[in-house]
Amino acid sequence: MAQSVWGYDSDNGPERWHENYPLAKGDKQSPIEINSKDVQHDSSLASWHASYDPGAAKTILNNGRTCRVVFDDTFDRSVLRGGPLTGAYRLRQLHLHWGSSDDHGSEHVVDGVKYAAELHMVHWNPKHGNFAGALKQPDGVAVVGIFLKVGKTPKPEMKRILEEIENIKTKGKEAPFQHFDPSILFPKSRDYWTYHGSFTTPPCEECITWILLREPIEVSSDQMAKLRSLSKNSENEPVTPLVDNWRPPQPLKGRIVRASFK
Repeated sequence: MAQSVWGYDSDNGPERWHENYPLAKGDKQSPIEINSKDVQHDSSLASWHASYDPGAAKTILNNGRTCRVVFDDTFDRSVLRGGPLTGAYRLRQLHLHWGSSDDHGSEHVVDGVKYAAELHMVHWNPKHGNFAGALKQPDGVAVVGIFLKVGKTPKPEMKRILEEIENIKTKGKEAPFQHFDPSILFPKSRDYWTYHGSFTTPPCEECITWILLREPIEVSSDQMAKLRSLSKNSENEPVTPLVDNWRPPQPLKGRIVRASFK
């Protein structure tokens, strides 16, 4: 398996990532399964706050593995603070993981429940100088994870992102994506689970404080179908749907998951 071609197929998928990225077998890997009975309520966990500047949104792209929205992170213009974090973390990008049908697709699993998709909002700690530096520190990155579940009504929140899908159908395509406030993607409840883990894509660096929101947001089946209409191949190649770009849950290895709620 060549370095550059990790993916989600049987020949280059999560089961084989460790061949080129040994950290993938580390002790603090993500995602995990959350088992309510093992979670510890921690009353000292504060509420978290995001102040995002809609003007920081830059582009949306299909990199053949996910759909990603990129933000300007050259200064503290869109930040996450509070919760389990010390200091402000800058929003860098958000992306999604989803399945080939509505009954699976999320990376984290809650009491055996898989959601249709999972949205990750990736922030980094500017005290480490730059993003590359943050990846080398245990407190370098904070990711807010939001579950997407399929319901009756299409959600206006996801609409902006899905409207752009037509423009980034194939791998390598990028389109301008301006004036977007990602905080509209948050559910009503601020309840969360938190634990120390890793990126869920190679090289799987163990630098992430996860803030996993308990309440999912709702999308329609049509909206999910739109996501699945992306192709993981370039324009001149046959269309292969970009689906099932999720990593299965990894061993907890003694880590404690804390909850901000009882």
